[in-house]
Amino acid sequence: MTVILDVSAAMQIILRKEKFKKFSQTHTGANWVIAPDLYIPELTNVLWKYNVAGILTHGQCQEYVKDGIDLIDDYIDTKEIWSEALGESIKQKHSAYNMFYAIVARRNDGALISNDKDLVKICRKMDIRTIS
Repeated sequence: MTVILDVSAAMQIILRKEKFKKFSQTHTGANWVIAPDLYIPELTNVLWKYNVAGILTHGQCQEYVKDGIDLIDDYIDTKEIWSEALGESIKQKHSAYNMFYAIVARRNDGALISNDKDLVKICRKMDIRTIS
């Protein structure tokens, strides 16, 4: 199975949070794990927020970004799908950032692993398989 991993799910795996086991098992069982290339800046930004909040050290953030990058087999170039993501974000009235993940899932007949309830709801409306 092809899975698309978003940053909300990656953080569950990296930090071994409440959905770690479920998301990790799905991730490990996948044939191919992909994400839009905006995954890396988004992951970096989330971990920066953890540092600003005093939750993680600079060194921990660096290690967790590396761990998160290693969860992905291939990155999909957002330059190739921006128009479709924009169109769906307007149609669904939802963040274009999140629509990149939905479009990657739809184009690759994959299942989106996400901890983002709003994104999962929209993907189900779009007939995109989700694991949440």
